[in-house]
Amino acid sequence: MMDMEQLYDLLKEEVEVDDAPNATELEINNASIDFKNVFFEYLPNQPILKNITFTVHGGETTAIVGPSGSGKTTITRLLFRFYDVSSGSILIDGQNIKDVTQKSLRKAIGVVPQDTVLFNNTLRYNINYGRQSADEEQIIEAAEGADIHKNIISFKDGYDTEVGERGLKLSGGEKQRIAIARTILKAPRIVLLDEATSSLDTKTERNIQESLNKLCSNRTTVIIAHRLSTVIHAEQILVLKEGVIVERGRHDDLLKLDGLYASMWQLQMNSISGNNELKFTK
Repeated sequence: MMDMEQLYDLLKEEVEVDDAPNATELEINNASIDFKNVFFEYLPNQPILKNITFTVHGGETTAIVGPSGSGKTTITRLLFRFYDVSSGSILIDGQNIKDVTQKSLRKAIGVVPQDTVLFNNTLRYNINYGRQSADEEQIIEAAEGADIHKNIISFKDGYDTEVGERGLKLSGGEKQRIAIARTILKAPRIVLLDEATSSLDTKTERNIQESLNKLCSNRTTVIIAHRLSTVIHAEQILVLKEGVIVERGRHDDLLKLDGLYASMWQLQMNSISGNNELKFTK
């Protein structure tokens, strides 16, 4: 009864983001993304994003980097339309996401998050969640694409292996590969990688990066990254600071600017070098 009471309270909550009365289905062609003069604030007079303008061309990769609190994750929330922009617009193939249904918008986007949410169920169920109409052959194909199939069949119960609460029976790398398999199965035109490998060790990250590269091939991709080594291949890198794009360009061009990106790169390279020296000393 207590749970029912909480459910009724939840249903009484006003929906802040709702479909427009004449909302249409999102039609994907090139899967290009445009942020045009976007301003956003969670609380009045506390702006998070300030006049954000950029384009992600269809089939290309754009990375968004910057210090903590710069607004990187907020951009992904706006793209999913978990919130509406304070002003400006977000377009996909020229269609304002405010004018399309949320269901069709989110169907077009696949995400590999930093913290993968797994259900206390089988590996098959967790992969199949990406597209519940998929058959066994398609599930296996997705697992192979994420390079997790061999691991799964090595388990005693194979695809019927229970993962435990929040996937506690799996390693961090295995959970990330399940998330990648889900996204492959969903087959979205737009892929969002939100700090997808930041919680993994360097060796596991490199192995998973190959699976991510396969996933993102020929798809419009937005990468939110902390480790700059994972975004050096991007056609465009946006550097955010306090809600403003302060630098943009390719990896080599940004290094030549000798600005914020270059200093972040140098800091991370020094950190890696220092860790290697420490291991050698031990």
